[in-house]
Amino acid sequence: MLTYDDLLRNVPYDVSVGIGRGSDKGNVERSASKFCNAVIYDDPFELADDLRSGKVDAGVRGDMSSSKLLPCIKEVFGLRDIQRTVLLEPAGKRLMFVAPVGIDEGWTVSQKYDLAVSSARLMRKLGMGCRIAVMSGGRDDDKGRNSTVDRTMDDAAELVEQLRSNGYDAYDAEILIESAAEEADLLIAPDGISGNLIFRTLHFLGNAKALGAPVLNMNKVFVDTSRVKTDYTDSIALAARLTR
Repeated sequence: MLTYDDLLRNVPYDVSVGIGRGSDKGNVERSASKFCNAVIYDDPFELADDLRSGKVDAGVRGDMSSSKLLPCIKEVFGLRDIQRTVLLEPAGKRLMFVAPVGIDEGWTVSQKYDLAVSSARLMRKLGMGCRIAVMSGGRDDDKGRNSTVDRTMDDAAELVEQLRSNGYDAYDAEILIESAAEEADLLIAPDGISGNLIFRTLHFLGNAKALGAPVLNMNKVFVDTSRVKTDYTDSIALAARLTR
């Protein structure tokens, strides 16, 4: 089982990682100083363009404003939207990915399938397990109480069937996130709002370690991060590991 500390060991230090700086707090500088090939960027377009051209091998948002950097990422890489999965380690639990985490992501079975498959690809790169918990808005015996909850349960059943038929170890976790956190390596939330709430609750209220959210739908490694973080060492390490 891969742990947070494992991820910080044996980082490929020959990989160059660009990280965005948007404040004078010193958090980006202190984090980058621990990596001989970390490059600090103040210009969002320059970071996006150097990532595209291969001048740097991977990118990390750092504490640069998302409203400045993410539009540049979309423009430079020709993306209509940005799809992410976030890597967390809740206190006393295993490392796990959660998706979708953007409020406008994962609203159809097809979108969630793509997020699950792309997340599984990253998990294999990191040497993680690949058990997928597909969540819904209720337990099986809640069926019929609410039409919206019923839809999430139907979607979960369909998604599990699609994933299993294509060789993935997926199961219907219902609404039991407490069990899924013990059993699975990837949690697929019912939609982007609930996924975002899971992330915020675990990280900001439950002190889960959040390493960052790799973008799934681009051909380069880019890890989105929160400006609330005070140490980006783990995010840089994650980006470097994902280049392998």
